[in-house]
Amino acid sequence: MIEETDVRIGNMVWYYDYNMIETVFRVEGILEGHVYNSGLPKSKLPLSKVHPVTLEVDHLLQFGFLAGEKEYGEDVHTYSYRYNRNSSIYIRETAGAFQPLTSSSAGLVPYGRPLVHLHQLQNLFYDLTREDVFIQ
Repeated sequence: MIEETDVRIGNMVWYYDYNMIETVFRVEGILEGHVYNSGLPKSKLPLSKVHPVTLEVDHLLQFGFLAGEKEYGEDVHTYSYRYNRNSSIYIRETAGAFQPLTSSSAGLVPYGRPLVHLHQLQNLFYDLTREDVFIQ
């Protein structure tokens, strides 16, 4: 289950369809304990039946993050995304989670909580860049 305060329009989540298959969809609306999408049965689902998508490396690559390259001395578990001329988002893959990093005089240092779900990455990305990113 996902909390109403955790999800926003554009987030990717999933539910079990009538055949008990995990079906991923994009949130088109949120109102009074329900999420809305035109492809859902009756176009809405109660939040109690909606689940977060587990964040994986493939999601980072689909967003446009680049993996560090060992030949250049970079950490191969750190992914970066340059969203404007001066700023980048850095995320390091750790045991079962992805830790956001920031640049400092000591190098890249962790900040915030580790990301475990795709909607958390989408929300972080939106908070930092004010751009919505979607995975097809």
